[in-house]
Amino acid sequence: MIVSAPTNGKTFPMDLLKTILTELVELDRTVKTMATSHPKPNLLPQFARLDELTAQLPPHTDPTLLHYLHKKSYEKARLFLEGREAENQAGNCRHV
Repeated sequence: MIVSAPTNGKTFPMDLLKTILTELVELDRTVKTMATSHPKPNLLPQFARLDELTAQLPPHTDPTLLHYLHKKSYEKARLFLEGREAENQAGNCRHV
């Protein structure tokens, strides 16, 4: 598991980033089971947890990560935290 650190040299809550990445991976797993799950899983608690964790990030958090999390681009945020940013495609907002 790779978690990106800020490039500005400031202290960063790596445990928080790891927790966010864990939640994003779990969300991805849950979404992938939806086609065959009966009843369908309730994703709202996972979204709420991600919102809660995002709110705890400090102001010096990488703006790209904040953009992904605030826009609910959870797959992009997961790839970013896994060190796979190159796999992200540009979105409608013209941001990768």
